[in-house]
Amino acid sequence: MSSSESSSADQTTRYLYDLADGDASMKALLGGKGANVAEMLRLGVPVPDGFTITTDASIDSMNAGGQWPASLWDETQEALARLEKRTGRTLGSAERPLLVSVRSGAVVSMPGMMDTILNLGIGDDTVEALGAESDNPRFAWDSYRRFIQMYGEVVEGVPAHAFEDELTALKRTRAVEQDTDLSIDDLKELVEKFKGVAREHMGAEFPTDPREQLERAIDAVFRSWMNPRAGVYRKAHGISDSLGTAVNVMQMVFGNRGETSATGVCFTRNPSTGAQELYGEFLVNAQGEDVVAGIRTPRPLAEMETVLPEAYGQLLDTMKRLEGHYGDMQDIEFTVEEGTLYLLQTRNGKRTAPAAFKVARDLVEEGVITREQALRRIEAGQLDQLLHPAIDPEHGQTPITKGLNASPGAAVGEIVFDSDTAEARGKAGEAVILVRWETTPDDIAGTIAAQGVLTAHGGMTSHAAVVARGMGKPCVAGASAAKIDAAAKQVTIGDTVLHEGDTITLDGSTGEVYAGALELVPPQVNEDFSAVVGWADEVRRMDVRANADNGEDAARAREFGAQGIGLCRTEHMFMAEDRLPAVREMILADDEEARAAALEKILPMQQADFEAIFEAMSGLPVTIRLLDPPLHEFLPDLVEQALLVQRLELQGGTEEELREARLLLAQIKKLTEMNPMLGTRGVRLALLHPQIPVMQVRAIARAAFAVRERGGEPIVEIMVPLVAFAEELRRMRQIIEETLAEEFESSGQQFDYTIGTMIELPRAAVVADQIAEHADFFSFGTNDLTQTGIGISRDDAEGSFLSPYVDDDIVPDNPFASIDIDGVGGLVRLGSEGGRRTKADLKLGVCGEHGGDPASISLFESIGLDYVSCSPFRVPIARFSAARAVLDAQED
Repeated sequence: MSSSESSSADQTTRYLYDLADGDASMKALLGGKGANVAEMLRLGVPVPDGFTITTDASIDSMNAGGQWPASLWDETQEALARLEKRTGRTLGSAERPLLVSVRSGAVVSMPGMMDTILNLGIGDDTVEALGAESDNPRFAWDSYRRFIQMYGEVVEGVPAHAFEDELTALKRTRAVEQDTDLSIDDLKELVEKFKGVAREHMGAEFPTDPREQLERAIDAVFRSWMNPRAGVYRKAHGISDSLGTAVNVMQMVFGNRGETSATGVCFTRNPSTGAQELYGEFLVNAQGEDVVAGIRTPRPLAEMETVLPEAYGQLLDTMKRLEGHYGDMQDIEFTVEEGTLYLLQTRNGKRTAPAAFKVARDLVEEGVITREQALRRIEAGQLDQLLHPAIDPEHGQTPITKGLNASPGAAVGEIVFDSDTAEARGKAGEAVILVRWETTPDDIAGTIAAQGVLTAHGGMTSHAAVVARGMGKPCVAGASAAKIDAAAKQVTIGDTVLHEGDTITLDGSTGEVYAGALELVPPQVNEDFSAVVGWADEVRRMDVRANADNGEDAARAREFGAQGIGLCRTEHMFMAEDRLPAVREMILADDEEARAAALEKILPMQQADFEAIFEAMSGLPVTIRLLDPPLHEFLPDLVEQALLVQRLELQGGTEEELREARLLLAQIKKLTEMNPMLGTRGVRLALLHPQIPVMQVRAIARAAFAVRERGGEPIVEIMVPLVAFAEELRRMRQIIEETLAEEFESSGQQFDYTIGTMIELPRAAVVADQIAEHADFFSFGTNDLTQTGIGISRDDAEGSFLSPYVDDDIVPDNPFASIDIDGVGGLVRLGSEGGRRTKADLKLGVCGEHGGDPASISLFESIGLDYVSCSPFRVPIARFSAARAVLDAQED
């Protein structure tokens, strides 16, 4: 609020800058929009005059519970007076009225998430003057009705549909399709109706003092920083809530001033493909919101050459100039007022993953940026998008409709018609497609949760398209054949009627929509992707390995650039259908001889598994973790087995069937633990039943010999899980070394090997210096370290309190997806420092799923780990993220 009601803010703080006082380096203070408009002014690009209220003002206002800093309103009025002097116009004047826009300007671009008010300064006293001055009274009344609607919605909280209902009713009465078909008298009538709508919802007359309107509009933009959709967007994109927003007050230029005026959005390259080609849309006789909100279907930018040739030529020259200046693809908003071009905004354009890689590679090859700069332009999540599947090109199905290919990729899911349903079902793990006439910023939560978005209206630069591209979500926009009845929860496309819950498939690359679920195929990594990830390999320090349990996954990991296997889980081999009988025979054995016989059956199976992995990773290290889970996991469920015994007793099973079922039930009861995760597993199981690790080590040795005989080069690392005490590892190392010595002696050959442990318990991290005496390497098992370190069960937490914790900002992220930096990350740092105090050359890695998470990788780089290991498909992401971690550390 104004200074008369404000907090006692620091009077020395400067809260406001004229555009001429700013430049691109002031982005943190002026926001992206303010800094870039100031930079364009400095470059001589035509922009409207104005001033920017800083992010400091927004932050100080937030911290004071919404009260403005004491000096802010005075500074604003002084800046307004300077703007009035420069333009020769006065806000609220009946002679030469000044109209302004009031726009948000976040430091990090958040398209459509915050609020804007256009045409502020128009009213009963100024509308006639504006019409007379322009010799276009229709334009003046069109601007007036737009202002009442936008101000009413944004500042006074009038529901948007209340205005839209009146507009729709009037067009229906006049039998016209477009707003532009309404006459001057129609617009005058609409203004009065809009005032009535505002009065009804506000409980008071629509405010008429333009300075009061300006003050309240600025306050509304401040408040929009904390609106729900903006919060959802920031959380999805990792943007801090503490940044605040700048507010840009700029002289209005009018794209709705007749047939020689227009408004539009363009990109200096295709944001979907990255191709260096003309990409954009415009509307004649319109204002900017008409384009981005999808109110009218815009025209391709190329058609502007015929309609407004001079402005078109200026725009092309300016686009080229701005891309060269910023060294990146630009997203530009422009207005043409009676043939004169103005740029309202430029920013680095949101783009799809394929476009990001192509643009980065092309700009490097064009000599515009360096490879290191290119790596900084790409986000790790974009690699993930490229590794998603696409529709099988051999599907042979006919699309039911086609729209604009607004954001590429494939999406299969069940139709939902509103954002809340999409959010609820998406969070529940269901695959849904959000189908809307056109999305609005309020649909952001549903867009995030959905697999893809289909709209019946809007263009390539509409809100749905821009947001979907930024998130890597497939989007088909402007599918005008789709007749949506949201109330009835159905969409009609020709003769096809689809209801909520029906499955459709979107091809965001072609704009095609199919009924039913089409088969998807694995992604194809292209040359742009390979080139950029190759640049990352030249920068990164850490190695990247993969978690793989079979030869096929190991081979795939190597194709993705893995430098070894950081975790081979041997229990997955035990659970294979052809081994389970022998494994259960081993578990149920009555004596050591019977157990040994069962293990002899398992040994060649294990050996074959290891051979496949060693062959796939020849010349690269393979870390094999000895058996980790408790034995009961290889047996039937306790309740199911008890029911089987009961059924056999009641239905008269054979004596042999009943005896075996009872024996198995007794063993399951014996082995079942109250908390098996913290029970007899890992090294504890190995020390109680050393025959098991002995068999596994023999299988490892024999597999290595066999692969070597075939010309391979196995590099063997053996890892002991769940170590908490140094003595546990000392004894296990002795068992492993004695077994390998026997294998070496019997075969007459040997190989180099290392023995290490997985650090997955807090105690192990605390006493790492002791454990390191018996280890050649540590691999941090951050999945279990998160469970034991925080004291939460992953299976239980993710389905209960963890999501609300993240939503309510009790924790910043799901700690199983991105490492808890202070807590679990602190344990990793503690264990690393302790281990290297004992052995300076101790090799350190991480093999939990955090090994493929960019934020976690940044922490591991700072700690100084030697490698990370992750699932095969995340190997390229880890390679890239390891490089970014190095570059980010250099910036810091």
